[in-house]
Amino acid sequence: MRELVEFLARNLVDEPEAVQVDEVDSGRVIVYELQVAERDVGKVIGREGKVIRAIRTLTKAGAARRGLRVDIDVV
Repeated sequence: MRELVEFLARNLVDEPEAVQVDEVDSGRVIVYELQVAERDVGKVIGREGKVIRAIRTLTKAGAARRGLRVDIDVV
């Protein structure tokens, strides 16, 4: 799942080398902390949060097939 989040984020931003995804295991849920360049945060979040919501949906669907629960935080 980490690779999926990283792939999607790298293809959305102007500075793909600044994308970093950290995996934090917080009990039953795996949280992916997505870091991008400051000027690319808006591109990852999108208008009214539509882009990050789509990324979360794709990630949760992939994780559900493996029996995992995941969430994504933009930091």
